[in-house]
Amino acid sequence: MVDVARLAGVSQQTVSRVANDMPNVSEATRKRVRQAMDQLGFRVNYAGRSLRDGKYHSVGFCVNDITEFGNLTMLDGITAAARDCDYAVTLVEMSKDREFSLGEAARMMSALPIDGLIFGMSRLAPDFEEFRPLPSLPTVIVTMCEHPVCTTVDSDQYHCACMLMDHLLSFGHKEIRYVGGPASSIDEQFRRAGWRDSLEQNGLPVVEPLHGDWSASSGYQIACRMIEQDRTFTAVFAENDQMANGVVCALREHGIRVPEDVSVVGVDDSLAEYVPNSCLTTVRFDTLRRGTVAFEHALIKGEKSGGPVAIRIPGELIDRGSVSQARRRRAL
Repeated sequence: MVDVARLAGVSQQTVSRVANDMPNVSEATRKRVRQAMDQLGFRVNYAGRSLRDGKYHSVGFCVNDITEFGNLTMLDGITAAARDCDYAVTLVEMSKDREFSLGEAARMMSALPIDGLIFGMSRLAPDFEEFRPLPSLPTVIVTMCEHPVCTTVDSDQYHCACMLMDHLLSFGHKEIRYVGGPASSIDEQFRRAGWRDSLEQNGLPVVEPLHGDWSASSGYQIACRMIEQDRTFTAVFAENDQMANGVVCALREHGIRVPEDVSVVGVDDSLAEYVPNSCLTTVRFDTLRRGTVAFEHALIKGEKSGGPVAIRIPGELIDRGSVSQARRRRAL
């Protein structure tokens, strides 16, 4: 800073004002200082800035598998919110092969220059109930599970399933099969609960679901098994759009029309950008809002909060015509 001030012919205080985008500096002086910074390769010392204002201007985001669709879309929302507040995002991915300990991850993240912490918890951590956030590090967990002391934020995985089931039931479907994701997934557990509760509340049969791995291939393979073993179902609720796409492919390969013979729905609206003219009815989540809300509660509202809250953001039914009136299926 001394070198920049000498080259620009200004005081160190003026250099500091320019470096921190503060007012009371003429545009001519500001331009001269920035030119001196560029010439000398000067950059702001964020460690020094944090000592001055007590902030690192970064939020931590910790997940155990960033490649999951939900985690990627969540990151998009967090980075958008951070950008609007001139914050950075410090991303750490935990081991995909080990159980996700919140306590261990929090201790590791606390050593990094962050002002707040967001956990993306797709599987229930073994220490979830016992976990307590570190003092002075506001922490938000993105999950449907409520926590005793941490604010939790998530898209409403349970009611999205109820919404799809209401849609199917309104078309007279009574034999509705379920294609689930990995049983360890929290999202899967809540969506499956919504499917099961809707059937039981309407006095309809519950056929135990088959589980895939979120991929279209697993949906295809499950649907092939269902077609061979079950000639009564008139609708399929697949837990994400990729598996739903696999189900549709299998049905059509076996001469079963969608939706004329069997209706199919999915969740997450993830195919629109990859599958041309997608006709799949699904639920779209506002993932940008989910990331924004998580960011706000980790950094802005966390310090002022009177206690933990459980925020559930509703999804939107996107009707693309893959559901039609239930009809008795013809034997193959």
